Amino acid sequence: MLSQQILDLLKREISPSEYQRFIKPLIFDEKHSSSDTVVFLAPNKLLVKWIQTRYAEKIGHIYESLTGTSPTVHIEYQNTPVDVNSYEKKPKPSKNKAASTILNTAYTFENFVVGTSNQLAFAAAKSAAKAPGQQYNPLFIYGGSGLGKTHLIQAIGNYAISQGETVIYITSEQFLNDFLYNLRNQTMDRFRQKYRQCDFLLIDDIQFLSNKEQTQEEFFHTFNELYSLHKQIVLTSDKPPKKIAGFEERLTSRFEWGLMADVQPPGLETKLSIIKKKCELDNIDLDDEVIHYIAVHMKDNIREIESAIIYLNAHANLLSRKITIDFATEVMKDLIKERVVNISLDDIIKVIARELNVKPSDIKSKKRSQPIVEARRIGIYLAKSLTPENKMKDLAEFFGLNDHTAVSHAMKKINELLKTDENFRIKVEELKGKITSSKSVSCE
Repeated sequence: MLSQQILDLLKREISPSEYQRFIKPLIFDEKHSSSDTVVFLAPNKLLVKWIQTRYAEKIGHIYESLTGTSPTVHIEYQNTPVDVNSYEKKPKPSKNKAASTILNTAYTFENFVVGTSNQLAFAAAKSAAKAPGQQYNPLFIYGGSGLGKTHLIQAIGNYAISQGETVIYITSEQFLNDFLYNLRNQTMDRFRQKYRQCDFLLIDDIQFLSNKEQTQEEFFHTFNELYSLHKQIVLTSDKPPKKIAGFEERLTSRFEWGLMADVQPPGLETKLSIIKKKCELDNIDLDDEVIHYIAVHMKDNIREIESAIIYLNAHANLLSRKITIDFATEVMKDLIKERVVNISLDDIIKVIARELNVKPSDIKSKKRSQPIVEARRIGIYLAKSLTPENKMKDLAEFFGLNDHTAVSHAMKKINELLKTDENFRIKVEELKGKITSSKSVSCE
């Protein structure tokens, strides 16, 4: 069945937990679907906006690669009567554009939060968009899942389209499906015409073409044709070319012809900026305490962070609740994928010493220089919050203090600084995040 085939292919592009939680419950609505409109039913209202926002475009891409047609995808609540006449029909693409390109219009350079972890990739992407086929061709962007590679590659596509260029954006999975569809139907001329007559070819997650020899052969010739015509090629992957197994050497070497730019996990400040930007774009009201909670407790996957914000806001709207820290903690408990285990006082001191460039022995000494006093106070504060089993007298003994009153004094000083000094607060939260991430295991 085509609908199940679509969901099975989507399963390969997302994590197993995402598929089980959000995609598996979907039901294909054959009655209200057509060649122009595909309708899936979700079991509750909360999932409707979540799936529509996050997965509808992917479903549309997969549908097109299997059938050659590009429908509008709608997610509806299972118990709501479906009115097909209310659907906005997707306009047919103009003949001079690549008909397969579906880009998220929110993925622009203006909406991308730049930090030290991604500034090279951002600058390279912008340069490739404005001067295609010149200095950075191909542009190869690599990094872990959910760090912003898709945002950057689609930002290139959105900018290029605004300049009247012909753009094809596609995942490697969709490229493979399109290749197999045309191969089976003996329409490879149409396939080659489609991919070799564009100004920009943007392929996301190229690593999934690993060990696909026939598809790699076709892509090799497509690459050569576009490169010789000075057309811009942009590829993303989870690792640099030399570390991708199952690729022919001649392709790997071509990936390195232009520029390779990596995207690293964001620091806490960048995560805070990303959350604030997402709230601004979606008109979501979160106070600083909730923003810090999300930044510290969610992992570095930006896509998951943004989805969590949508999920939290959807809950608040449905329940007519204000998003307080208590509400956020309750709603997001299932989204926090990590739990802290067996953090010791030595673990805390080790991270603080490394990050603040002091010796662990100095933190536990009676030295009074400003950097050491600050490191000691932070250590006491984080030990109190991360190891609640340790009582005040235990902490006093560990840090070489006279008694528990010295611990209380240090806590008072830290709490005052946390309230009045935003930079200090960020520093402490970042240290806390590094300690917990170094001692965590998956709940799944």
